[in-house]
Amino acid sequence: MEIRIESPHFTVNELLQEYVNKKVAKLSHFNERIMWCNVLLRLDKSNTEENKVCEIKIHAPKEDLFATSRCTTFEDAVTETIHALEKQMRKKKTSWQKGKEKLDMETQSEELE
Repeated sequence: MEIRIESPHFTVNELLQEYVNKKVAKLSHFNERIMWCNVLLRLDKSNTEENKVCEIKIHAPKEDLFATSRCTTFEDAVTETIHALEKQMRKKKTSWQKGKEKLDMETQSEELE
């Protein structure tokens, strides 16, 4: 899986880059076929303290996932975004498994007839 980190208007230090790579790499446990992840870290021009934004887009065969979050630190924003993507991936996986179970039950009932 290729991880691309973009940060317009500022440079990402090595600690933040390692943190992002470590967190995003864990997503491959949910889907081994992920081709690339695009991570966008940006500062929002708002007056609130929650002005750090993380957007992550995942590309895998037959599915693209996207999540975003806004927090006071980039680390928190990355963590929240990863949790949102994990939730989406679990949901897709369970719906896929339910569809497979339904298909298996239909084929079994046809074989009995």
